[in-house]
Amino acid sequence: MDKLRVGYIGLGAMGKPMALNILKAGFPLTVFNRTVEKAEELLTAGAEWADSPADLARRSDVVFTNVSNTADVLSVVLGQSGVREGVRPGMIFVDNSTISPTGSREIYESLRALGVSALDAPVSGGEIGAQNGSLTIMVGGDAESLELVRPILNAVGKKITHIGGAGAGQIAKAANQIMVAAQMVAEAELMIFAQKAGADPVKVIEAIKGGAAQCWTLDVKPQRLFAGNRTPGFKASLQAKDLAIVMETARQNLMSLPGTAVSAQLFNALCAMGEGDLDNSAVIRVIELLNNEALQTA
Repeated sequence: MDKLRVGYIGLGAMGKPMALNILKAGFPLTVFNRTVEKAEELLTAGAEWADSPADLARRSDVVFTNVSNTADVLSVVLGQSGVREGVRPGMIFVDNSTISPTGSREIYESLRALGVSALDAPVSGGEIGAQNGSLTIMVGGDAESLELVRPILNAVGKKITHIGGAGAGQIAKAANQIMVAAQMVAEAELMIFAQKAGADPVKVIEAIKGGAAQCWTLDVKPQRLFAGNRTPGFKASLQAKDLAIVMETARQNLMSLPGTAVSAQLFNALCAMGEGDLDNSAVIRVIELLNNEALQTA
């Protein structure tokens, strides 16, 4: 049986390694990106180039997107020369971007009218997870469509969970980002707290990460911060964007999320300082300024 033809749009820090893993898994791959330079490695490896999202859709059975924000996804899918102009009944669309649940539902309804199934399938695990094919994937949409594309998703992720109907994957990703942001802020505060109060933050981290405070953030991020390395990783500007999605969704559903609101403001402050391209753990910079205390590095 011939493998499904895959199209991938958006070859950034996450999309490019994900597309490479799909190609390595043996799926015929067509790619599109606003800048062709980012596609060169994929083209050398055997992928084909499409001149537009619509052209890519015409040449694919399953179309993936992985771009920065809701507006960009809507433009790529529903705009001029977008995916919608090239689809046919029976195709499946999969969005790996992190966007608003309402945006995902709009795409789902628009494509369903053409006989195309849409899945919102945001991912977690960062660039390392994308490179290693070990991402966590949260999926909203029709369960039957997920099963059809699961062999492709297995090339990029290790944990694939069907959350529910259209938009449910994005809700799960937003919930994920609530926890990630809280951990980054808590890590920053405890490090500055320990240092300014007179304890060695390196030893404090080592002591507490074996107890109830243990988490991925304390396992991975402190070593980089102590070394003075604040490069991404996952950009703080994207963390701020994701928190904006959380807060807008909360507003739409009449929810109060006071802790997340504080996290959102701290990441907004980091971006306002012109440091949004740093890692999300660099939110410690805001805590440093608030306390007039710079983290000591090796």
